[in-house]
Amino acid sequence: MTPQASRTATPMFEIVDPGLQTTVQDHPGRLGRQALGFFPSGPVDHLAFRAANLLVGNRLGAAALEIPLGRFQANVLHAGTVAVTGPEAAVTVNGEPVPQWESVAVREGDVIASGVVRGPGYRLYLAAAGGIEVRDAFGSRSTHLVAGIGGLDGRALERADVLDVNVGAEPGRPRRLPVSLRPTYTRSWEVEVIRGPHADPDFLTADDMAHFLTATWRCDLNSDRVAVRLNPHRFRWARETGDVAGGHPSNVLDNSYPLGGILAYGDVLTILGPESNSSGGFAVIATVAQAALWKVGQFRPGKDTVVFREIDLDQAAALHDHVARVLDPRHVDRT
Repeated sequence: MTPQASRTATPMFEIVDPGLQTTVQDHPGRLGRQALGFFPSGPVDHLAFRAANLLVGNRLGAAALEIPLGRFQANVLHAGTVAVTGPEAAVTVNGEPVPQWESVAVREGDVIASGVVRGPGYRLYLAAAGGIEVRDAFGSRSTHLVAGIGGLDGRALERADVLDVNVGAEPGRPRRLPVSLRPTYTRSWEVEVIRGPHADPDFLTADDMAHFLTATWRCDLNSDRVAVRLNPHRFRWARETGDVAGGHPSNVLDNSYPLGGILAYGDVLTILGPESNSSGGFAVIATVAQAALWKVGQFRPGKDTVVFREIDLDQAAALHDHVARVLDPRHVDRT
């Protein structure tokens, strides 16, 4: 048996400009803690996140950086390999453009930076070979901003923070994800959902559900890792009140919420993100298919729109298989 290469945590990045709210995340996050009130946290766009890790030779769920809006700059403290995925942005090393969706070698003393995402999409992901090394909190390294745990001291990165990586393996040949496998970003999204658990005919009317699946919904400016708020709409509802649960027909007895659930908070629909409440007393009229959740992570607050398309469990499984194909190492180009 060949012994594994030793891995040592070594300072890799000194943060110069942390941007809007850059955090350390891993995938799938903090599972099995919902009964304690913790949604899993982790990346909002699990596809671009895992692709970044794939390109630098990490396991797909290794800790990496989520960079909303794209603005970021860091000094490189140790030679290594990095990859930036997500929507198009001006990514540079020492001021010279470098490609996204490809692995890039960096040396001690380099400066890696990205500009603001100007076109469609919202979040970039930066992975480094070996994975970001921070303390494990309840089984995950993901930052949960609401609870103040995980990541680096449970918070977004700040200027002068230093991040370690696990250094050990020698860098391999550069890797590139073919353009044909990269996701497409847009201002007008179509997102696949599964009906319920609180849909028609018991909660919504058939006309309500038809409107939900045909209307164009706008992403509210007040959207973040906790939730994406959509524009208000007054449904007719299939009942007059929530009975013992409350006066509004969207009220239900407190129950567990699913990640990606579309919550009817009275007249406002909200897509539950990775730091949402784990339970509550409002109807969840539909749930975003797990394989489609990455799209929600790229909604631009205050700008983007979405149309929901209903699918069944077999179609959701097919979507999952498609995402797995994108992340299959056999499909990565080695240059």
